[in-house]
Amino acid sequence: MKHKVKVTVIDKKLYPELQAQYCADPNAGACPCYHVGDEYHFYRDEERDDFWHMGLNTLTKTDADPDTVAGGPKLPHCSEAWDAIARYIYTGLQGGSIMKGWMKEENTMITCCSDGTRPVIFKIERIDEE
Repeated sequence: MKHKVKVTVIDKKLYPELQAQYCADPNAGACPCYHVGDEYHFYRDEERDDFWHMGLNTLTKTDADPDTVAGGPKLPHCSEAWDAIARYIYTGLQGGSIMKGWMKEENTMITCCSDGTRPVIFKIERIDEE
């Protein structure tokens, strides 16, 4: 059985009061790297190994200019986001349980990047193929 992983940006948050209090740029705004609805497909087989390239060119759907979106053809995933999602992507690509006992389905995980003033929330799904 082969496995691929689909990652979807399902939400973005912004905490302007925290940015005003702590950020060097108090008006930094929402994360510019991702957009709600962005989708990514990761493969790891004889032809492709998206994991070891930090998801470069895994973007399959966006409403923005793909060249300006993390995971598009020109930008790898943001390091803060990659740190949060990579372990689940790798596990899914190997056919493992992403979050058994925590999520309703063991092949799905909801997680977010560690940017505390403007987190991006991701849905990660292992997809099994014959």
